[in-house]
Amino acid sequence: MSIYNQILTKYWGYSEFRPLQEDIIKSVADEKKDTLGLLPTGGGKSIIFQVPALAKEGMCLVITPLIALMKDQVENLKKREISAAAVYSGMSNHEIDLILNNAVFGAYKFLYLSPERIATKIFITRVPEMKINLIAIDEAHCISQWGYDFRPSYLNIAKIRDYIPNIPLLALTATATEEVADDIQEKLGFSQKNIFRKSFERKNLIYIVRNVEDKLKYLLKIINSDKGTGIVYVRNRKKTVEIAKFLRENGVSADYFHAGIDPKIKDSKQNNWKNNKTRVIVSTNAFGMGIDKPDVRFVVHIDLPESPEAYFQEAGRGGRDEKIAYAVLLYNNSDKISIEKRIATNFPDIETIKNIYDAICNYYEIPVGAGKGLVRAFSMRDFVTKFKLQIYTVFSSLKFLQNEGYMEFTEDDFNPSKVNFTINRDDLYKFQVANSAFDAFIKLLLRTYSGLFSGYISIDEEYLAKISKVNVETIVNYLTSLAQANIINYVKQRKTPFIIFSEERLEPKNLRISVEKYNEKKDRYLNRINAMLKYAESNTKCRSQMLLSYFGEKDSYRCGNCDVCKSRNELDISNYEFDIILAKIKDILKKEPLQTEKLIDEMNCDEKKAVKIIRWLMDNNKIIYDEKKNLTWNK
Repeated sequence: MSIYNQILTKYWGYSEFRPLQEDIIKSVADEKKDTLGLLPTGGGKSIIFQVPALAKEGMCLVITPLIALMKDQVENLKKREISAAAVYSGMSNHEIDLILNNAVFGAYKFLYLSPERIATKIFITRVPEMKINLIAIDEAHCISQWGYDFRPSYLNIAKIRDYIPNIPLLALTATATEEVADDIQEKLGFSQKNIFRKSFERKNLIYIVRNVEDKLKYLLKIINSDKGTGIVYVRNRKKTVEIAKFLRENGVSADYFHAGIDPKIKDSKQNNWKNNKTRVIVSTNAFGMGIDKPDVRFVVHIDLPESPEAYFQEAGRGGRDEKIAYAVLLYNNSDKISIEKRIATNFPDIETIKNIYDAICNYYEIPVGAGKGLVRAFSMRDFVTKFKLQIYTVFSSLKFLQNEGYMEFTEDDFNPSKVNFTINRDDLYKFQVANSAFDAFIKLLLRTYSGLFSGYISIDEEYLAKISKVNVETIVNYLTSLAQANIINYVKQRKTPFIIFSEERLEPKNLRISVEKYNEKKDRYLNRINAMLKYAESNTKCRSQMLLSYFGEKDSYRCGNCDVCKSRNELDISNYEFDIILAKIKDILKKEPLQTEKLIDEMNCDEKKAVKIIRWLMDNNKIIYDEKKNLTWNK
């Protein structure tokens, strides 16, 4: 058994790797090659960098933009008794300093880092002192301007290699077109192209599109026809609450989820669903990242996603146990109207973007020429109220300012309270003797949490209050008093997004928002939206083939199970014959409209099969009658 198999069995309990996992591991670890791994959602990406890092001396540096996922992976590693830590926006300088110092002295096997921290002086000065065995980049598509989620801070990753040369780099993503895959390798400075691509085909996932006016009625039909657990995705928070209520009123065990929920309630909702106490979760796209529930039987999208990448990732959360699952998109003509509104909202004019930049700088009272590197908590509601702006316009403008490299914006994130003792054990003992009123509380802290002297440890004031049988206010008062006495550092819990200023403040007239980039970004957005519209409206091409083709798999076979394939199967004609006859019909009618009899004569094939396919194409609006009652191909 190889060292990698031993580690896989010891820490994860698996006897063998999934397809491609071990190949990627050997490429980056044994051959020391820069490697790009493209694996669909649920393909086990984290194991691919965690296993080789554990097999070698030193620490793995992991870069990911998903703070919630970062925290989740750190906690999961700690549960396996693997040392890990994370550095991200919103942490105090002292917290960051302590973690980076510990990393230099080899305290961790894994250091997770959010991309905007890479270029900071505090990190750059420490990284050459760290013994790093691997650089892992999760969500690697974020480095590509052609990707659907470009992050300029990802462009700093390649610069790390100047400080720690000859360390192999492993890039991983679940959603990359061929163009994006090439761009990832170029931007990360691969010495040669080296890509491992697992087919995005999910044979057990059945794709279905239903054009229905009453989406809620059809949703109920789906849920009642399949007794398993499921996810229902919608675009806004209000809808999550309304649809979950509708389902409960109709006898379905359902709950809602979105980014604005209190973190403890979030955990409860997630756990109830994961443990099958709640059957259906209705959510925005905030739900699902890092949640690996294998037995999800259906994923329903009430609203049209903005890109095939987003749809593929969200739909891919169904059927990870490799049993049959359904990915259902509910669509109707009103979706087109809402998409037009989305385009206007997502692309405010350049002057508006500049004005919002100026308003943000005024909000924090940052003078011109100052502010680079500042990290500030950002209350969207307070900001839009103060400046009388629309939330979605501000949000979209922030994305453009981020893309241009002026500032970074992190989404809502919960940071629990943290404590670190600032004095050593001997001095603490002297303090306890001299201040007996604090003795019992200090002992409670030390008994409840370990590691308080070596780093910041997350604490829960409510839990401390419960086990000591006092109210939360009393616990907070103790912690505050100890912090004022310089016995501990106490960072109170907070839930807020952050803005990080990447550059000094400029006058609005000097702000450069590239018209070319703006238009290019808009064109790419429109291309993705149009690809989703084509997917939703097509009724002649296999759903799986359409998605796979988008991601560069041009030679895939029809799945035989989606709604389009099922419809074709009813004709009792083989796929091969269907495609040949369909191609003939299309070629002939694109040249000129014809009467049905004339069309059949020109096709020179089995008349009964030709008639069946012509009828099927007419039923699906691919062939229509022109004003002279001739058949013509509907463009």
